[in-house]
Amino acid sequence: MACQIAANAQKMGIIPVYFDSESAIDPSFLEKAGCDLNNLLYVQATAVESVLEYIEELMKNAPAQYLFIWDSLANTPTNSDVEGDFNPLSSMAVKPRVLSKGFAKLTIPIAECQSTLLILNQLKTQIGTPDGAGPNPKYWTVEQKYFTPGGKAPAYAYSLRIWLTTPKGKDDMVLNDKGFRIGSSVKANLIKSRFGSQGRRCEFKVLWGSTVGVLDDES
Repeated sequence: MACQIAANAQKMGIIPVYFDSESAIDPSFLEKAGCDLNNLLYVQATAVESVLEYIEELMKNAPAQYLFIWDSLANTPTNSDVEGDFNPLSSMAVKPRVLSKGFAKLTIPIAECQSTLLILNQLKTQIGTPDGAGPNPKYWTVEQKYFTPGGKAPAYAYSLRIWLTTPKGKDDMVLNDKGFRIGSSVKANLIKSRFGSQGRRCEFKVLWGSTVGVLDDES
């Protein structure tokens, strides 16, 4: 979906900048999604700090209208994660603190150059009982069942926050004539919007096999 958004941005004269921390994107996949590789910047996201610094430097030294795609926030380490040991307690809460300062510093510059920062993140299962939730997880809302890495600063700064989930049933999978899975259904829940559209939901099917995109016009 992010690759399709990048392709649509190119048609509008916007320059996509793809920060990849998962090494899961290849040129052929981008081309299948409709991207022009000659007008797309690809950056290996080695650390949270380097991504934020790259965005800042690019807007300063080569001002233009950009679409920054960060894939993904959850998988991007901080400098202390890379340089430190494997003990999670040695770098606890470093990423949320870095992001809190980063969003406070970059939100206005991004808006002033009419650019967009699209961040891909992950939904992780909530451990313990969240505030306002009952004791039985069966009756928790989606927002109570899951949380996203990175702390509270990103959620506060986002103009749009969309949670995507995939049903687990076989009927929700898209299969080809040989029975191989080439896509899936996606439920989109708009849990935050500064444009008056919060609470909207929809379901559609996406293809990520030989064809990348939505299944049909209705989707």
